[in-house]
Amino acid sequence: MNKRATILVTGDFCPVNRTGKMILNNKGDELLNDFLNIVRESGLAITNLECPLTDDGPGIEKVGPLLRAPANTARTLSDWGFKLVTLANNHIMDYKSDGLASTINACKENGIAHVGAGATNTDAKMVYYNKIGDQRVAVLNFAENEFSTTHGKSPGANPLEAAVNYRDIVKAKELSDFVLVIVHGGNEMYNLPSLRTKNTLRFFAEAGADAVIQHHAHCYSGYELYKGVPIFYGLGNFIFDKPHIFNSPWNTGYAVELTLEPQFTFKIIPYEQSNGNAGVRLLNNAEKENFFQNVNRLNNIIGNDDHLCEEFEKYCTRVKRMYDSFLEPHSIRLFHFLRNRNLLPSFLSRQKKTLYLNLFRCESHREVVINILKRHEHV
Repeated sequence: MNKRATILVTGDFCPVNRTGKMILNNKGDELLNDFLNIVRESGLAITNLECPLTDDGPGIEKVGPLLRAPANTARTLSDWGFKLVTLANNHIMDYKSDGLASTINACKENGIAHVGAGATNTDAKMVYYNKIGDQRVAVLNFAENEFSTTHGKSPGANPLEAAVNYRDIVKAKELSDFVLVIVHGGNEMYNLPSLRTKNTLRFFAEAGADAVIQHHAHCYSGYELYKGVPIFYGLGNFIFDKPHIFNSPWNTGYAVELTLEPQFTFKIIPYEQSNGNAGVRLLNNAEKENFFQNVNRLNNIIGNDDHLCEEFEKYCTRVKRMYDSFLEPHSIRLFHFLRNRNLLPSFLSRQKKTLYLNLFRCESHREVVINILKRHEHV
């Protein structure tokens, strides 16, 4: 099959539940359906590997679920035609350094390169270079800072640090014709960027990125052209099966196809995933019409900072109770139940909340708090 001078980027791939069972039963090709040829025709197909590929070992202690898939999943990815996986995400260290090493080894054994994670911060920052057509391409991958990122000699994912990332993009641009930046960040199940996210991704475009793509939220967002650079604020899931979730934002995503020659263009390829049946299928014409209407609505909001901030305020209001519970100095569900119904006061005084605000808002205070809390991590 002739490869085209294109880069295909998909969102979160996590082969669990029905997806994992089909891969174990050698039915992997059935998962991609009419999307399979799109992958195989691409000059470089990239997916975000949202979990380590490992069969052994205990998981880390963290907030949120631990995810993993068998190491032989890499063979299926290779058979499909994926040649690069992004590893800078919030799950790649769920099964410690052994899980990361197993993932990298499994990918190497199946001819798949990786970017965005490594044995040290220096390794995690390494840029992926390849030639597609006549273009020398650089791919950089960053993740917002959760339990997976590394800031020193420990293994982990390449952290989102705007100043450092900026310098890395500038250097990559000097060594290549086309720079693609892929970021794992945003708020889960919120289909818009915050103004902070918008400014950060625009900053990467200003550094020299020719395209910027974000995933993580598990629902798709819109995009914009900023100084000629396409910025996609959320791809949604690629394949991430949760059988009890269907006909929801979780089940619709899109891939981005970047054509490098004869001129740079981009194309959005929308699909449905794990909705009723496991796997992915392209949307039909009627479904695509509804999809692009929604994308245009999101684009209009993204293009107006005032509207974007208004929507983020609404989101924060929706999740306020959950975050209030995070901040309370206890984990007693009955107390949360009573407090949410105004039957029990908060254990935090107004003065303590004001102190928290200052500790989290001020960069220098926050840096110290993080340093101290990390000393209790995995103890």
